[in-house]
Amino acid sequence: MVELNLQHFARAAPISVRERKPLGTCLIERGCITPAQLEKALHLQSRQQAPLGEILVGEGWISRQNVMDALSEQTNLQVVDLEDTPPTRTLCNIKPVEFWLKHNVIPWRRIGPILLIATANPDRFAAVRAALSHTEHTVSPVLASTSQIDHAIADAFSETLAQGAEARVDEDQSCRSWTPTARVGPIVAIAGLLCFFAAFPLIGLSVLLTTAVASLLLFMALRIAGLVSYLMRTRQRCQNPEPVPLRLPRVSVMVPLYKEREIAGALIKRLQRLTYPKALLDVILVLEASDEVTRATVSRVELPSWIRTVEVPELNGLTTKPRAMNYALDFCRGDILGVWDAEDAPQPDQIERVVRHFSRASEDVVCLQGVLDYYNPRTNWRSRCFTIEYSSWFRIILQGISNLGLVVPLGGTTFFFRRDKLLELGGWDAHNVTEDADLGVRLSRAGYRTEMVDTTTYEEANFRAWPWVKQRSRWLKGFMVTYLVHMRAPLRLLNDIGLKRFLGVQAFFLGTIGQFLLAPVLWLFWLASLGLPGPFDPLLSDWFFYALIGVFLTAEMTNLIVGMLAVAAPERRFLMPWVPTMPLYFPLGVLAAYKALWELASNPFFWDKTQHGQAREEVQPH
Repeated sequence: MVELNLQHFARAAPISVRERKPLGTCLIERGCITPAQLEKALHLQSRQQAPLGEILVGEGWISRQNVMDALSEQTNLQVVDLEDTPPTRTLCNIKPVEFWLKHNVIPWRRIGPILLIATANPDRFAAVRAALSHTEHTVSPVLASTSQIDHAIADAFSETLAQGAEARVDEDQSCRSWTPTARVGPIVAIAGLLCFFAAFPLIGLSVLLTTAVASLLLFMALRIAGLVSYLMRTRQRCQNPEPVPLRLPRVSVMVPLYKEREIAGALIKRLQRLTYPKALLDVILVLEASDEVTRATVSRVELPSWIRTVEVPELNGLTTKPRAMNYALDFCRGDILGVWDAEDAPQPDQIERVVRHFSRASEDVVCLQGVLDYYNPRTNWRSRCFTIEYSSWFRIILQGISNLGLVVPLGGTTFFFRRDKLLELGGWDAHNVTEDADLGVRLSRAGYRTEMVDTTTYEEANFRAWPWVKQRSRWLKGFMVTYLVHMRAPLRLLNDIGLKRFLGVQAFFLGTIGQFLLAPVLWLFWLASLGLPGPFDPLLSDWFFYALIGVFLTAEMTNLIVGMLAVAAPERRFLMPWVPTMPLYFPLGVLAAYKALWELASNPFFWDKTQHGQAREEVQPH
């Protein structure tokens, strides 16, 4: 029966565009929609860069199958089911996978000289026909849904796409060369340095104390600069509303999921709060093909028409978030591309804010970073401190860093890219466990900028001790890896980003890593301040001792001011009494830092998974 239909189609000529009946008319005659619904959809189409069928599906008035049937009637093209009759894989080698992805088409069958190619957009098929005109085939279209075409491409090129996802970033800006052999030299050098310090303890103590104080000064300078810039910009902030684009763009958002048993249903409910037109919203749940837990969980949830899944095939045992996003990046269709985490609850109007901000931003602004906050700050003391920490960083310091034009280390979620620029940058480093911070450096090296966008995403604060250590160790390991990658050639980095940004990179990475790794050195110093004997007594003159006391008190006062300012808003003011307890919050970070250092040498690409869905949602996004 299938072969008979194909032969019939091969003899048929498509109806010309001028003779076609409008798609809306076909749907009305089929009884799928009413004239009033068509009128409203056409009005929406005047403001949205979306096909009429997508608008009708997004509004929930019809199904995609209704659109395919009407499109078949309109174009006189046959609808094929790529799941029942999958494409012949040998035909796919006519062109590389990039061609089929770009046009969202796939070769389906060959009948003599005729090559039938499945498409979901027959109006754009002329470009496909022209690109294949040099082949021996006569190219003709058949209709298939976009999702079926995507799955067919993934099946035909799974290994090629998986390999590409692991090596999208140029090797000189990737950490994938951090092989066991490459790690031997640095490990031997560190071991030798420790032996030297053991043999000459006074020299070792002097170096450690100097390095600890230097890292503290670096990070303190960054925080003070960010704070001052934030305060100055707040006074000068313009109150003019952002312009609204004449036609809204399509926005894709990737949500990587891995071993998420509890979170899937809650995630869908949170995403359904979004107010952006559903015809322009393309949310992709990125799943690992080997992750049976999450796949089974998602399969039990009824997904809206604007949410779909992409399964990432296993290859070489690497299952990191950036690798999964690199794979899914090829299947995104939006002009703007964002990332949310599994536990995220974005503000309902977040996409509108992002689109408005991009519409007024200069061309060199290719990324917008939103604010991250927590929806369970009252769970326990640690969740309160976590919320204070994130509010301080995202609402104050990062705002100031962005205002100063420094490198913005991205936050892993709620950042949005111009998709063409992200493709130009090569996506993410699949082996880096803080791919977000690395991407922030790479976009600066390419001459682009990140700005902060006025929108908030609420997450689940990691309130349990050992999971907190595991999560923080992954972040610190990633910062170590990112710093080592980009400091392979310091002069080249300096030339790429300029002196001001170069110093900002040193302050952020060395300051963050150093204050955790070298915190025990500073703790020993406080023995002297309490009048107790300590190892640094031979090194500390009176003036140096009091100078260090001044530096430490200045750092703590800076942190206190930033923390109080960060939680000054009415909805966070209940956290103010907890700000002075923050010095008690960070000691576990020392354990995390040494765990990170050990893994940097032994297992640098290991992704220590954070378990979500452990806390009740206390704060609703608004």
